[in-house]
Amino acid sequence: MSENTQVENPPANSSGSSFNPGRVLVTGGGSGLGAAVVQGVIAAGGTPVVLDRDISRVSGVKAFEVDVADRGAVEEAVRAAAEMLDGLDAVVTAAGIDRCGALDSVAADEWEKVIGVNLMGTASTARAALPHLKRTHGRLITVASTLGIKAVGDATAYCASKFGVMGFSQALAAETAGRIGVTTIIPGGMKTRFFDDRDEQYKPQDDSRLNDPERVAEAILFALAQPKSCEIREMVIAHAEEGSWP
Repeated sequence: MSENTQVENPPANSSGSSFNPGRVLVTGGGSGLGAAVVQGVIAAGGTPVVLDRDISRVSGVKAFEVDVADRGAVEEAVRAAAEMLDGLDAVVTAAGIDRCGALDSVAADEWEKVIGVNLMGTASTARAALPHLKRTHGRLITVASTLGIKAVGDATAYCASKFGVMGFSQALAAETAGRIGVTTIIPGGMKTRFFDDRDEQYKPQDDSRLNDPERVAEAILFALAQPKSCEIREMVIAHAEEGSWP
């Protein structure tokens, strides 16, 4: 695990709202949805900290270079982040990968890596952060997918991992009710680098029906802004012409 040490004070809340999300740990915060969440937290006056395997594009906030599939590294990074910030108010698990193809055409180690990052990485981050969130009555935001509620072919690893995130989140919400908040965000496709390493046949041919990650980040900040007596448990957010849901 390595650390990006560039730090600066976040700007004041530019939205005019009194809501401040506080100290927010974001996995996958180096790009895509995670980076949009980081910017949303800063704009609301909060203090984000990033966990990502590539922190080269992270600037202005504390960042730890971590593969979330490595449970030991996640535990160390969460501990260091909580110690640095003197606690955590929220965690957003936005790290995610995919390996497309028929089950018998995707190498087993690549298939299992998807489970390791998307599902096990979510669970490891949540487990490591749980004591800190309990102290602050904080919130955990897990990120599933519309392919976590509706399966498609050539996506067995991704669907298995995201269906797993759905079940994990529901069980954890029941287990920790009244002590922390657990919200599952269920986004459709987004305009991010997520599709860059796919074979051409699995890349969106038309990105006009992909949502902007900033819109999904706004939904996450909305969930974080709820009063302590109210929890948004699940939220589907997608482009109006999303093809993967319903």
